[in-house]
Amino acid sequence: MTQSYIIRFENLRISDVPRVGGKNASLGEMISQLAKLGVRVPGGFATTAQAYRDFLAQDGLDQRIQSVLKGLDVTDVARLATTGKQIRVWIVAQPLQPALEQQIRAAYRQMQDEMGGEFCEPPLRGLPAYPFSVAVRSSATAEDLPDASFAGQQETFLNVSGADEVIMAIRKVFASLYTDRAIAYRAHHGFAHQKVALSAGVQRMVRSDLGASGVMFTLDTESGFDQVVLINSAYGLGETVVQGAVNPDEFYVFKPSLRDGKRAIIRRNLGTKVIKMIFATMQRDSSPVQTVDVPLAERHRFSVSDDEVEELARYALTIEQHYGRAMDIEWGRDGVDGKLYILQARPETVQSKINLKILQRYALKPVPGQEGHVQTSQVLVPVLVTGRAIGQRIGSGRVCLVADASEMGKVQPGDVLVTDITDPDWEPVMKRASAIVTNRGGRTCHAAIVARELGIPAVVGCGDATEALGHGDEVTVSCADGDVGKVYQGLLEVEITELALDNLPVPPLKISLNVANPELAFEFSRLPNYGIGLARLEFIIARMIGIHPRTVLDYPNLPAELKAQVEVKSAGYADPESFYVDKMAEGIATLAAAFFPKPVIVRFSDFKSNEYSSLLGGSAYEPAEENPMIGFRGASRYVAESFKPCFALECRAMRRVRDEMGLTNVEAMIPFVRTVAELQAVIDTLAENGLRRGENGLRVIMMCEIPSNALLADQFLELVDGYSIGSNDLTQLTLGVDRDSGVLAGSFDERDAAVKQLISMAILACRKHNKYIGICGQGPSDHPDFARWLMEQGIEAISLNPDTVVQTWLYLSKAAGR
Repeated sequence: MTQSYIIRFENLRISDVPRVGGKNASLGEMISQLAKLGVRVPGGFATTAQAYRDFLAQDGLDQRIQSVLKGLDVTDVARLATTGKQIRVWIVAQPLQPALEQQIRAAYRQMQDEMGGEFCEPPLRGLPAYPFSVAVRSSATAEDLPDASFAGQQETFLNVSGADEVIMAIRKVFASLYTDRAIAYRAHHGFAHQKVALSAGVQRMVRSDLGASGVMFTLDTESGFDQVVLINSAYGLGETVVQGAVNPDEFYVFKPSLRDGKRAIIRRNLGTKVIKMIFATMQRDSSPVQTVDVPLAERHRFSVSDDEVEELARYALTIEQHYGRAMDIEWGRDGVDGKLYILQARPETVQSKINLKILQRYALKPVPGQEGHVQTSQVLVPVLVTGRAIGQRIGSGRVCLVADASEMGKVQPGDVLVTDITDPDWEPVMKRASAIVTNRGGRTCHAAIVARELGIPAVVGCGDATEALGHGDEVTVSCADGDVGKVYQGLLEVEITELALDNLPVPPLKISLNVANPELAFEFSRLPNYGIGLARLEFIIARMIGIHPRTVLDYPNLPAELKAQVEVKSAGYADPESFYVDKMAEGIATLAAAFFPKPVIVRFSDFKSNEYSSLLGGSAYEPAEENPMIGFRGASRYVAESFKPCFALECRAMRRVRDEMGLTNVEAMIPFVRTVAELQAVIDTLAENGLRRGENGLRVIMMCEIPSNALLADQFLELVDGYSIGSNDLTQLTLGVDRDSGVLAGSFDERDAAVKQLISMAILACRKHNKYIGICGQGPSDHPDFARWLMEQGIEAISLNPDTVVQTWLYLSKAAGR
């Protein structure tokens, strides 16, 4: 009886990994089990691991391979390259055994017939018929296991048409088990070469060359936060995203909102998407794919719609639930039929290994007032280049500029590898690097994936790293400050702290966090906390938007030059006003999702006039004030006729997050309220904009930061649900000390008796009226004794800077005898 070397995907299950490898077994599992749940996966067939073993057994090829690999030192890059090339030449030159070739031809013909023959007729009018083609992918028998990911170690061949071409591609796939990177990877991870077999998967090509494609993870790849789906997308075939050849669009989808049928996209980042990979006109000896430029107008649009993002996220949830673990998924949108397809899925193998009970943090000491610099030995060091941060670590060393894979041997242990882009051929030397910096690439590019696996920092998508950094320069690569990675000049000192999170006592009061930057929210959510006590909307406006709200509202009438600047900032959104509201909502939603369902208190904007002036177009709308600190700010803006339409934008964003996304853990906070009448006017304005106190569980908190707030607490508290003490402004206005004055810095102290007296009055009033009372000022973060005094006064909650949470938590617990 003839050996069966071919299995169609629908006849495979995940238990077939020993027969067809992890990738093909996963495809079979999804087609046979998840298609009924709506997950769309292109069909095809797989060759068996036995087919590969029998192929190598012909003429003793397997023995020759073992002989040349015996004693190979994979750190000898030159010898590794010579040995790998010799093995690959042997394999490609070896004909397939007749039974295997006959079965491949028959299975390919069956696929072709199911699609209508050699040429496919598109379902949409106006498009020409196109040749039926397949992708030929590798699937190692030890690939995509929970404790090892061989992703990208072997080759994939796209847009392969014709049985002869498929057979040649399969031989090349077999040979790719012995690429330099694959040999080195197995050696470093302790896999015996002869025990790893290869299956070739032949899968119908999705015409994503006419649509879009990308990758998605069922968690955040940097922090491990598992309540989001991270989706990367670009035009054309997905190889450009996987290889890091493009900076893709990026989306975060909040799983609970998606399950509840709410708007679920909590963050969007528009990628540059300069190039795309498409099918090439098939000619003998030509490449089946080619790379072309993306038209400028398409670069400035998102490559997938919101509906498609949420459909992909639903597929991801279904796949994750089926496999019972975090997943790494490739997908494509067919530009002919317009449908979304899952191309492959594998277990996520980096974050799933991390011990979430230990929080390791890296830090460089910042210099107050010197943004973009750090201090070492009293010298200010500038940032040389920035990009997308991968991981939260810091590494340093000498720059090794590498133009292409032929120069890999230049990389020495401890070097900072700097290049345009990496691919799997680089992996044998990437583990030598202390950090990686690339011109191109996004969060799911090859360099990012390898850096995470190796546990080293990477800054990708810098644009000009190979020009800005010189070979041999000493630099420090920091990914410890959120999404933006920075490369500093020189070897800087690094502070590493480890926090054990699984053995903390229950604190004597609620300890929450002050979080300004949404990009850090997922990481900070791992800290012990009772939610966010202060999220400042002005940080979101300044960092994520950068435009004055009046500039947005007056967009049609702006001068041409300013109008063009606004259009650049708001690219990818329907119009500048939509951009302003959407980005604000995304910032709020990211914070709320990270800590859901714990309360997240979002303070409406509290820019001073000089700060608003610095936003794009702001100088035309802001007054020139001698002392903006006690000028046109906070609540007074919200009820001023000149600013009411701007405040309405903030209300729209807040309402969207609470009502449309279902993040009702968001609470509103009103800053700098001077009089009871002013507070009443703000409450009325909120109601006019759909934010009625108590409706849909909305709590409205007021900042207590002006002496009048403490003195007339009984009257103010009739209109709100509690106080959050702002100790900075309260100290400033009680003692008459400008909090920004260096001359008077010694007189500024939140622990002054007069300030404490006002705080005690506020605490007592809130307790009397059974209202919330917390503090979100800097004082408790800077002064543990002040935090203890607040606890003794009966305050309900203290909101701290993230870097002081654990220490204060332990200090107060000990002080309370816990």
